[in-house]
Amino acid sequence: MGETIAKNKKAYHDYFIEEKFEAGLVLQGSEVKGIRANRVNLKDSFIRFVNGEAFLFNAHIGRLETTHHYYTHEERGSRKLLLHKKQLLKMKKAIEKDGFTVVPLQLYFNSRNLAKIQIGIAKGKQLHDKRQDLKDKDQKRDIARAMKDY
Repeated sequence: MGETIAKNKKAYHDYFIEEKFEAGLVLQGSEVKGIRANRVNLKDSFIRFVNGEAFLFNAHIGRLETTHHYYTHEERGSRKLLLHKKQLLKMKKAIEKDGFTVVPLQLYFNSRNLAKIQIGIAKGKQLHDKRQDLKDKDQKRDIARAMKDY
């Protein structure tokens, strides 16, 4: 995995990630330039299946001022995900189970400079699970502080 451009921290807070996949994205040139300029937000994005294909919805990729208006893209448009058929079938089976969904986790460029998105099959967390995660996070932070001072 290459340099991470955007991470969906909310997904890790709201879901237990069961399995992760790497998918390519169908992008326009202006979208790639926006990604390279770190103008990406995955916070409220989600993945839906339309006619047997996976699409990323509501991911914000900002426009650059230098891009000509003719070539600009829709900032929160849908973007097709490139996956193998076996991966798509596996995700569809998981979604059919109760409580499972597919969420985008992070966006990055791989070693060949291709934009990739990491997506995961996730199960929703209950409120008490979220609280426990926050407690664990606080404990780790306190331990790290104590070790630093020691």
